[in-house]
Amino acid sequence: MAKGHNESLGQLATELVHIPVDVIVAGGITAVRAAARVTPIIPIIQAAGGDLVAAGLATSVSRPDRNVTGFTIRAEEPSAKRLELLKRAFPTIRRVSVMLDPTGAPTEPMFRATEKAAEALGIELIKLPVATPEGLKALDVRALAGSDGLVVLPSAMFWNHRVAVISLAAAARVPAVYPEREYATDGGLAAYGANIPDSFHRAAGYVDRILHGAKPGDLPIEEASKFDFVVNLRTARAFGLSLSPDFLVIANQVIE
Repeated sequence: MAKGHNESLGQLATELVHIPVDVIVAGGITAVRAAARVTPIIPIIQAAGGDLVAAGLATSVSRPDRNVTGFTIRAEEPSAKRLELLKRAFPTIRRVSVMLDPTGAPTEPMFRATEKAAEALGIELIKLPVATPEGLKALDVRALAGSDGLVVLPSAMFWNHRVAVISLAAAARVPAVYPEREYATDGGLAAYGANIPDSFHRAAGYVDRILHGAKPGDLPIEEASKFDFVVNLRTARAFGLSLSPDFLVIANQVIE
């Protein structure tokens, strides 16, 4: 599946280059890499993704010096923060499942950051790797047996199939913290992570600057600056869970 997805991105990038377009906006590292393979000239802006320098797609953060620039999301710190929030809400938890996509490039550093937080919090982690939509939909409550909670790491596949992820936690009646606000607005208990629409809005600003003559290699790579912490009280009540006022007061949004 991953190979087919990469091939599709490559075909799309080639089509865009042949049009040709003036600027390419890509959602993340995989899409940026696909576009960079077919054009060293057309400006490419990453709207929300991983480390462009570490991926070899830019020379430096302050001066990318190529045709690629954009906005990155430091995934490690938010991944640890999700576990900390879960522990803050439910101090007695001891074993937490971590749902991750093993095919994703940033997955390993995100999991290591979560492991480090778990050691500090006295929590045992249980890896729950899921690589395909079919594998995700095949999971049942047994996948979370023995877990006191669930942390979901960022994955485009999980986001696209978030109803299945949320439904699994609901069926197992396990409190979960997710990586994007849409999980909470769609019925998940809580979500913490970068505000993706904000990153795309900022990317639009770079598009405007490039169309007015700026070179992508001169535009610094910037990190996400806006983060969401959303709590769904309706879900908490449905689970029979009580959340303290001290926990709710730090949320950007509480869904009642």
